[in-house]
Amino acid sequence: MNKGCFYAHYTAEISDEAKVGEGTKIWQYCTIMKNVVVGKACNIGQNVFLEAGTQIGDRVKIKNNIAIYSGVTIEDDVFIGPNAVFTNVINPRSFIERKSEFRPTIIKKGATIGANATIICGHSIGKYAMIGAGAVVTKDVPDYTLVVGNPAIKVGYVCWCGEQIHFHNSKAICVSCKKSYEIFKNQVVEV
Repeated sequence: MNKGCFYAHYTAEISDEAKVGEGTKIWQYCTIMKNVVVGKACNIGQNVFLEAGTQIGDRVKIKNNIAIYSGVTIEDDVFIGPNAVFTNVINPRSFIERKSEFRPTIIKKGATIGANATIICGHSIGKYAMIGAGAVVTKDVPDYTLVVGNPAIKVGYVCWCGEQIHFHNSKAICVSCKKSYEIFKNQVVEV
């Protein structure tokens, strides 16, 4: 099915009140609820659920079997591996309504979330950060930081191209793309 300027598989259910950007592809058995915004040139894999109010940037790749709930914002150029998990309430109970307690989660530009990773609500994943497969994120992840494990811990840094970078005297150069970085006020910045 081609709805305007984006492609949607005939099994996808897309609210008339959702906004989907040009060039986006939405595959089998996806559900996109009202007031969802999906940017341009995204690839939404099979069996993805986007709850009302979800915001997805441009050029985002969301692989199969992922539910993204209200309160989650995904910026441009993010990659989300298959079966990644997002939450929006810290202490859910089926018998207590907690919609007023949703905690926002922000996945910043260029970040990667590995397959089967879990992102606990109320945190931000920094730009170009990388979350290892199976990691459980329980706190904010700074820009360009690589985290793995349960709970996720910092094990290094990554370039915008995804290669690991190593700092010497607060400076690093990516061996793959040659971008330069430095640590300034405890944060990684591109120079």
